Amino acid sequence: MSEGRRERRGRARERLPDPSTFGAGCIDRRTFGAGCIDRRTFGAAVLSAAFGMSRALADGDGDAAAHQKAIDSLLTAAAEDGKVPGAVLWLEGRGRFYHKAYGSRAVEPRKLPMRPDTMFDAASLTKVVATAPSVMLLVQAGEVSPRDPVSKHIPEFAGEGRSAVTVEQLLTHTSGLPPILPREPAWRGYAKAIALACESQLRTKPGKEFRYSDVNFILLGEVVRRVGGMPLAEFARERLFAPLGMVDTEFQPPADKRSRVAPTTREGDELIQGVVHDPAARAMGGVAGHAGLFTTAGDLAKYARMLVKGGALGEAQVFRAETVQAMTRNHLRPLRHGGVKRGYGWDIDSRYSSPRGEGFPAGDSFGHTGWTGCSIWIHPESEGFVILLANRNHPYERKSIAELRADLGTLAGKALGVG
Repeated sequence: MSEGRRERRGRARERLPDPSTFGAGCIDRRTFGAGCIDRRTFGAAVLSAAFGMSRALADGDGDAAAHQKAIDSLLTAAAEDGKVPGAVLWLEGRGRFYHKAYGSRAVEPRKLPMRPDTMFDAASLTKVVATAPSVMLLVQAGEVSPRDPVSKHIPEFAGEGRSAVTVEQLLTHTSGLPPILPREPAWRGYAKAIALACESQLRTKPGKEFRYSDVNFILLGEVVRRVGGMPLAEFARERLFAPLGMVDTEFQPPADKRSRVAPTTREGDELIQGVVHDPAARAMGGVAGHAGLFTTAGDLAKYARMLVKGGALGEAQVFRAETVQAMTRNHLRPLRHGGVKRGYGWDIDSRYSSPRGEGFPAGDSFGHTGWTGCSIWIHPESEGFVILLANRNHPYERKSIAELRADLGTLAGKALGVG
């Protein structure tokens, strides 16, 4: 490891106050919709310091209040109709926010109410909250270039056309690699997963087509490990989550936090809770570039806020503004890639863009989804974003919630004044 890298690892990090440390009862949800804070628990000045703002989304704005009420009705109905057991929402724009829990955190083995500080299996949000930004930190430091062949950093990823695949093609899902690792014969272990990824046969010539692929981000997680000098979980924690005060964002949540995690599916006699749902990530030990991260709406709000602020949050300067711009602008050619627009990890315009709804402008906003029911969509110009965390696959796999995401995106955009 280089001396500079050791210095970065050892440098003290500024941590921002975290609202989850005040306890689940800090926000009086009976009055929160009107922007009122329960001052019996703590002062408004503490909330303002923790969240970096002091006004609720609909405070003094009749249109925003109406759209906020429609959002409440939408998510309450989704829980009552069984589309999801429950959900947590965070909606924010220009110094105003709305944070609320709906429905149930669990329905088995007993029914438990959803809480605003519930932790969720973020599924593929791992790609854009942990892996892609970790790669971009290495790009920003000059240790990786998007134009690098992947084989420069993973020499065994070579032969049969693989040497032509670049880091950028992994980030934009244009590598030509298959969507997932083979499941048969059964395998286990991080090293085995990397070996399988390095042996994957290209489906198409690199750069030719957009094909969403977990294999791309499994390889990117390994790039971070080799170039960054530490596993992805440790790198993301030290370089991203700790500086931003994201204290509830981590791989492999410890036992003392698992009761806060929304469970996912029942597998035989076992209810999956606090263990990653994705089968490949679980076989890898719970840490993978494509899935495995657990987080809260409050932590994701800090991350999104950092992005719309050009890479900084409070005194923590994580990215330079140009790095954020590179990560979130389109890197695909419309004619070659069928009109699909992708950033580095981020979705801008594709068949996966349901969280945008009709409320956020295509091309000027970006986001991502996760299999378990999580999604985020961001509009930098308004400093606005909508976060939906849900465990739609508890205790069994349900139908897609793409329509619910789209309806929420439409209402969220209107509430923020961008739709």
